Amino acid sequence: MTHSARRNLTVGFDLDMTLIDSRPGIKAAYVALSAETGTFIDADEAVTRLGPPLDEELAYWFPEGEIPAMADRYREIYPTHAIAPTPAMPGAREAVQAVQAMGGRAIVVTAKHEPNARLHLAHLGIEPDAVIGWLWAEAKAGALREYGAQVYVGDHVGDVRGARTAGALSVAVPTGPCPEPELRAAGADVVLPDLTALPAWLEAYVAAQEV
Repeated sequence: MTHSARRNLTVGFDLDMTLIDSRPGIKAAYVALSAETGTFIDADEAVTRLGPPLDEELAYWFPEGEIPAMADRYREIYPTHAIAPTPAMPGAREAVQAVQAMGGRAIVVTAKHEPNARLHLAHLGIEPDAVIGWLWAEAKAGALREYGAQVYVGDHVGDVRGARTAGALSVAVPTGPCPEPELRAAGADVVLPDLTALPAWLEAYVAAQEV
């Protein structure tokens, strides 16, 4: 990878359970939605399934015809309940900054409602070069291709599928619901223990492209 190619380096990141530990905030939002609607939602169980689109989780708790309205309401109350209690994952800021320090672009491609994704990042002081929301699994490939991402980092097998569909290197971290064997079986090219390992891996990856 030449100096010019370094400037063209683009690394994509998933959000939930990759850059942020969204379990406390999402749990709080589900508890609030349950209280408001009078519908039981096992929030502790729900946060074990993070990754897929909101509608898939709501289908466990609401009739099909109510899901669109409940999804809208969840997204409305989300900023009040979910932003403040949600921390960054270890190494998240440093991972994004490592890409940018090389002259590359760090983008976030997530299934989350994009305005809420932006609120999380702003609250935590994580500053990617672009945020693209509402994309899950293979659908992430369109944004990854559009931005020319060579690498996509995520915690879920859906992220692995998105990277592979886009022709990007799949770097996985088992910090979400999918353990390392499951990520490898899905086709992850690299599995790191968490994002604290990403800057050193990225340095080695870029150096290997320069040979």
